Amino acid sequence: MKKDVILWTGAGQIGMAIARRLGHGKKIVVGDKSIENANAIAKIMNDAGFDVEPIECDISSRDSILNLIKKGQEYGEIAMLINSAGVSPSQAPIERILNVDLYGTAVLLEEVGKVIKEGGTGVTISSQSGHRMEQLGAVIDEQLATTPTEELLKLDVLQPENIRDTLHAYQLAKRCNEKRVMAESVKWGERGARVNSISPGIIVTPLAIDEFNGIRGDFYKNMFAKCPAGRPGTADEVANLTEILMTDKGAFITGADFLIDGGPTASYFYGPLKPENN
Repeated sequence: MKKDVILWTGAGQIGMAIARRLGHGKKIVVGDKSIENANAIAKIMNDAGFDVEPIECDISSRDSILNLIKKGQEYGEIAMLINSAGVSPSQAPIERILNVDLYGTAVLLEEVGKVIKEGGTGVTISSQSGHRMEQLGAVIDEQLATTPTEELLKLDVLQPENIRDTLHAYQLAKRCNEKRVMAESVKWGERGARVNSISPGIIVTPLAIDEFNGIRGDFYKNMFAKCPAGRPGTADEVANLTEILMTDKGAFITGADFLIDGGPTASYFYGPLKPENN
């Protein structure tokens, strides 16, 4: 029997929290660069009554993304996209960050946008980091939004000599995610579908724990200690927002980015985290 299909990339805690909210009655195909991760999270979901198929998928590869889509179409129409794949500044070098978080997300939005069913929805998980980087200007923003995917990594702003470190690369990738979602939402709209992005702050996941224990660990701990919420967030809090965006409650929302960070971005610009205050 054919079902509506959820394509889910990045077998992590945020993606699973979202998939548990939206996955009842649907076929879920979860792709991860590590098939071991995909298998493990599929078992957790299947043991809880969901219908999940794991597959190896590296979103830095267009062929791998197309294989994920093909697998999903074996079970029915693609109704939802949950893109929670990504690497952090402490996990990967500059090139890998740009290939996965920037190029890979752009290709995924493009290819899923070609097949998403009418009434379908998508979300890509971006980051607060894209909000705290200096403004790039209208010209660069448009380049990040509309440059053909195979030419994206050739942009001047993304050349090694213009990138300071892995954090800067990550910020650029997340800024690109926001702009790319805006541009792709126009194309998704032609199919009667919607797509948005979410920019979480510090959410307690294995990736975040890597950051806490990395070279910027003290920076991140200070960040949530001095933000209005006074704590990091949880994957379920991100899922709360996603549930609105990807159901009929969010029917008038597309092409938008939503910051969900507990306030450190506000503190960075107007409070105790402002650079001149540190």
